[in-house]
Amino acid sequence: MTPEQLSTAVVDVLTALVDEGAVTLPDGVPSTVTVERPRQKGHGDYATNVALQLAKKAGMNPRQLGEQVAEKLKAVDGIADVEIAGPGFLNISVEAGAQGKLAGEIVAAGASYGNNDAFAGQNINLEFVSANPTGPLHLGGVRWAAVGDALGRVLQASGAEVTREYYFNDHGGQIDRFARSLLAWAQGQPVPEDGYGGAYIEEIAKQVLAKEPNALESDDPQEVFRSIGVELMFAEIKQSLHDFNVDFDVYFHEDNLHKSGAVDRAIEKLRELGNVYEKDGAIWLATEKFGDDKDRVVIKADGNGAYFSGDLAYYLDKRERGFDRCFIMLGADHHGYVGRMMAMCAAFGDTPHQNLEILIGQMVNLLKDGQPMRMSKRAGTVVTIDDIVEAIGVDAARYALARYSSDSNIDIDLDLWAKADSANPVYYVQYVHARTCRMMANAADHGMALDLDTFEPELLTHEREGELLRALAELPRVVATAAELREPHRVARYLEETAGIFHRWYDDEDCRMLPKGDEPVAPVNLARLALVSAARTVFANGLGLLGVSAPERM
Repeated sequence: MTPEQLSTAVVDVLTALVDEGAVTLPDGVPSTVTVERPRQKGHGDYATNVALQLAKKAGMNPRQLGEQVAEKLKAVDGIADVEIAGPGFLNISVEAGAQGKLAGEIVAAGASYGNNDAFAGQNINLEFVSANPTGPLHLGGVRWAAVGDALGRVLQASGAEVTREYYFNDHGGQIDRFARSLLAWAQGQPVPEDGYGGAYIEEIAKQVLAKEPNALESDDPQEVFRSIGVELMFAEIKQSLHDFNVDFDVYFHEDNLHKSGAVDRAIEKLRELGNVYEKDGAIWLATEKFGDDKDRVVIKADGNGAYFSGDLAYYLDKRERGFDRCFIMLGADHHGYVGRMMAMCAAFGDTPHQNLEILIGQMVNLLKDGQPMRMSKRAGTVVTIDDIVEAIGVDAARYALARYSSDSNIDIDLDLWAKADSANPVYYVQYVHARTCRMMANAADHGMALDLDTFEPELLTHEREGELLRALAELPRVVATAAELREPHRVARYLEETAGIFHRWYDDEDCRMLPKGDEPVAPVNLARLALVSAARTVFANGLGLLGVSAPERM
């Protein structure tokens, strides 16, 4: 039985008690209750504190309520025993057959195991990376590429419709500085003081001249280098992301907001809502009344749009495209930006932190030989996506960047993540998947074939088997929690914990999957074959949620 199935059983018991008049719950029976693995052995297979949570509402002592729930729960098929511990915790023991049956259910579910419907019906726009096309993707953007893509996968596994979107910043001063830097190199002049350096500027400038040999003789050389250079740089960024197994559904061009009149439409809508006013020749959005520290200029006195004007238009565009929720992933230097964005959301009549949610990611440092890597050979000033991929590969890079909570600073030790041993977390997890594949192949060589209709789950009675089954049962809950909290790193940590449990089962001689010597294949061998197949499914699905491969050999 899974925690979800036990949760349903507890809810059914509570409903029956209410219907019988034995328990009164003024707020009604909860739709779900929390069922978890106990921290200590000897406390059953699962535990719930539902009696503690509901006792006050029911006007009962927690143990008294727990006794009534326990008595009915014992009669549920698949539950061996229920004990009351402490002030009212319910410790649940599951029959071996009911627990072992999970292995077959996981194998039957295949790639869909771990999916849930926590976000069913929600249409989410997930915007991440969105680096300016003025240079190669730097390490901060690479972190969001790994975390953002993993979050998109976790949300989709939880039932959401997810559109991955890249906001292409092709409007404003940074693009002008990029164009001037390219032009300066082509003219043999020093890079402007506020321009961009690095070998990539020379590379892009050469490519512009190759595509447009007369660029320097054109009426507006800077515009030629701007238009072609941005196109080339962005194509390179897209290719680097694709090679990193990150692809976007939508590439939205900032310049379109200003050329299409979207900014004017957004301002007019806000004006109709009574949240725009004019002062000192400028147009202002009244964000202070929605929690911002001050009102914000939208159109400056000279008639040009402030940077914030693009945010208004872009948010409204997303909502008009039918997205219920808009998630934006930004770097640590944007922390002070959250207040005005939430105020803007409220000014449109939406709910901050629900219709609009902003996630802030912290810094990443790369260590080599114990020392920080501070710049790229190619980019000159920052470490890039290509630097980390070259050092440790795509799988290790994605896993390392997605393994930690995005709101914490992290150090990535390149020497550690390049190792082919259990000290390397991604190798540790991938090795378990490869081992399950090898075990399945060995089973086939012994003439063992998995038949879910005939395998006997009640034979999986060893303590190690119960521990492994309970760990495998956790994947749906872990995925749902990762989606709810926007924390895909929970999947990585779960995989590492479960890998350790699998290794302990594998190393126990009493849990051999293959028969010894010339012994015939016994039903318990086939039951363990189902368990191995279930583990293989869980590790493949979990790695897939992180965008990391599940190799069959290592």
